[in-house]
Amino acid sequence: MTAPTPAFVLVRPQMGENVGAAARAMWNFGLDRMRLVAPRDGWPNPRAVATASGAGRLLDEAGLFDSTAEAVADCDTVYATTARARGLTKRVVTPERAMQEARALSAEGRRVAVLFGPERAGLENDDIARANAIISVPVNPAFASLNLAQCVLLTAYEWRRGTADVAAERIEMAGASPASVLEVEKLAEHYEQRLDAAGFFFPETKAPGMKLALRNLWSRMPLTRADVQIFHGALRQLTRRDNGAE
Repeated sequence: MTAPTPAFVLVRPQMGENVGAAARAMWNFGLDRMRLVAPRDGWPNPRAVATASGAGRLLDEAGLFDSTAEAVADCDTVYATTARARGLTKRVVTPERAMQEARALSAEGRRVAVLFGPERAGLENDDIARANAIISVPVNPAFASLNLAQCVLLTAYEWRRGTADVAAERIEMAGASPASVLEVEKLAEHYEQRLDAAGFFFPETKAPGMKLALRNLWSRMPLTRADVQIFHGALRQLTRRDNGAE
């Protein structure tokens, strides 16, 4: 059984466009449990649908509640996003840390919610008092205000970033084949021979270290077979011209 994803609760959102943009941001990172608390302009909102751009299903399935208390009543752990101090004794974590905890809790079958406040002033203390911890984004303290959809996107990204199905860093091969160890070795030998003939490895006492550095350079490069052929061809052409051939 797949662990439940966090519910993103938009508390008293003011603009349908921001709700739609938040839905789009959520779905970009595989989150689809949206809840709405007393949207200012009512619900459903055609402006939200227009902005969602392909994530309309989240709006169709969004839960609608009259209060924050009702929206999180079935949850085990609640986080509240805010950019400013509220005078409440509360644990404060980054989005990264919060989503690490959320993944662990979800894996245990616990239900997690994240509260996002209205665009004008954010969550009220009464909302935050219902949360177990505060999420604070490390933004510029001189300009800490984040758009609702931006805050949703940052938090959703941190959720997605830690999931097992996100690919690690990779090189997009675009149909090319990686060069084999032997092909890179032959390329290194080709350059070493030509450079040696040109007197590159000078003085002689430094030649072994220079050759080792070049071999290490070739092995660090993520070469394709086509890359190897280009390097061979370029060197052949350069040496041909140096020898007076056209």
